[in-house]
Amino acid sequence: TSMSSTHPSFSFCSGSDMALAGILTETEIAAGLQCCQAADSFDYKTFFVKVGLNSKSKDQLTQVFGILDQDRSGYIEEDELKLFLQNFSASARALTDAETKAFLAAGDSDGDGKIGVDGKIALTKR
Repeated sequence: TSMSSTHPSFSFCSGSDMALAGILTETEIAAGLQCCQAADSFDYKTFFVKVGLNSKSKDQLTQVFGILDQDRSGYIEEDELKLFLQNFSASARALTDAETKAFLAAGDSDGDGKIGVDGKIALTKR
């Protein structure tokens, strides 16, 4: 049952843990969160590998993007990135300002201060 629709429904956004659980396993999520528990230890490349995002399909990554883009603007802004880990676990910490800025800089392909879906997908494939 693959969702080949180009406009997947994001109506399941209450409790985004559940939405991500359809794409990532609990084990993958736990491994990702484990590697960045200490402040300033978050590295998006390590995190994406641990949770298996780097091996997901473009459709799955688009779904993940839709979950992270909480205001549905089509972009992930700095305040959404700061709470990035909490999309994976409600008890996860917020990213520090330094982590948030580094993450944003890595995915912001055109310098507008936010990450579009293409930037997000490019980030996971690096």
